Amino acid sequence: MYQLNLGSLSVAEFLQQYWQKKPLLLKGGFKQFADPLTADELAGLAQEEDIESRIVSCVNKQWDMQTGPFEDFSAFGETDWTLLVQAVDHWHPDAAKLLDPFRFIPNWRIDDLMVSFSTPGGGVGPHLDQYDVFIIQGEGKRHWRVGMPDSSLEQLCPHPRLLQVSPFNACIDVITEPGDILYIPPGCPHDGVSIENSLNYSVGFRAPAQKDLLTGLVDHLIDHDITGSRFSDNDRSAAVSVGAISDTDLNQVQQLLLQLVNDKALLPHWFGSLITRAKHELDINEPDPHYAADEIAEYLDEGSVLSRSGGLRCCYYQQASSSDILLFINGDQITLPANELATAQLLCDFTSLTTEQNLHFNQSAERLMLLTTLLNQGYWYFSE
Repeated sequence: MYQLNLGSLSVAEFLQQYWQKKPLLLKGGFKQFADPLTADELAGLAQEEDIESRIVSCVNKQWDMQTGPFEDFSAFGETDWTLLVQAVDHWHPDAAKLLDPFRFIPNWRIDDLMVSFSTPGGGVGPHLDQYDVFIIQGEGKRHWRVGMPDSSLEQLCPHPRLLQVSPFNACIDVITEPGDILYIPPGCPHDGVSIENSLNYSVGFRAPAQKDLLTGLVDHLIDHDITGSRFSDNDRSAAVSVGAISDTDLNQVQQLLLQLVNDKALLPHWFGSLITRAKHELDINEPDPHYAADEIAEYLDEGSVLSRSGGLRCCYYQQASSSDILLFINGDQITLPANELATAQLLCDFTSLTTEQNLHFNQSAERLMLLTTLLNQGYWYFSE
C-alpha cells in the first residue's frame, strides 16, 4: 500500500551512509500520501483505558504534560498542544501498514508506530531519543530542525516528566508536507513545531540497553530454573588479607558471567523470548468458540485471507539448515523441525497471507495444528 521512495539511494546505500550515522530528509518519501486515520480517530484511541496517550502543551513558555485516557480536548484550546498516542499499530490495521515499507530492518528491531496530532504551535520541544526513528508527515505542515549529536548540549527538564535539550545547530531545517519523511538516528537533537493542524507518524526502533538485556537473561534463568556453573578456586593461594577481594577473584567472577552470556545454546532462547514480548497492550480477540482444525482447512481451501494481529512480534532462529527452528511469538517459543523454514518465514515475514500462501498450512497436519493454535489464541485472524 505504501511504497518507500529513497530517491537516488538504494536500501543498501541508505544503510551504509545514513543508518545510525546522520539524519536524512526524504522529500516525497511516500508519493501521494493518504492518512490511514483521521485526527478524530486518533482522539478516539486516546479515550481508551488500554492505550497509552499523552498531551504535551506549552502556554506562555510553561510546559505541561498530561497522560490519558482523555474524555474532552476542548480545554486545551486551538493552539500550542500535541496529542501523542503510542502503539497505534496494535489497534488500527490500516495505520499498521505504515510499518511494512521499513521492514528491511529485522522485525525484532521495529518497536511501534506512534501517531501525533498537533495544533498550530504544538510540539514537545527540542529533544533527543536513544533510538532510530522515521517521522512521516501526514496532513498539515510542520517545521522541523534536526542536528547532529553534540556532547555540549545540556539536558533541560521544563516539566517533571518532560526532557528537552538546550538550543542546537541544525543540519536539516525544513517545513515538511504530506508524504515527507525524516530519518533521525539516535542522539540527534530534533524539534518539530506544527504550522497548522497536522498529523505525524513515528516509526520507532528498539534499542535494548545492557540493563534490559541482563534483566531479560536473569528472568529467563529464573523461569527455567537454570543455575549454571558455580564459582570454583581449586588453585587458590593463601590470602594475605582475609578481608580483601582480589583482582584474581574478580577476574574469575567476570569469566563465570561471560561463560553464561557466551553460551550459544542459551542465547537465542532468552533473547528470542525477550525481544518478542509486546511492550504495549495487544488488541487480541480469541474466537469464541475456538476453531477446529478441519474448519480452518476448509476456510483456507475456500480462499480466506489471514492477517496477523497488530503489534504481534514474531521472529525465528535457525543456527544451521539442519538445525531445529526456534519460533518466537509474543515471548513464547515453539520448536519446529529443520525443514519447516518456509512455515517460520510465512508467520514472521508477513503481516497478511495471500490465498496461495495459506495453502501451505493445509499440506500437513502439523502445520494446520500450529495455525489452529495461533488462530485460537487470537494472534492471527481471518480478515476476508
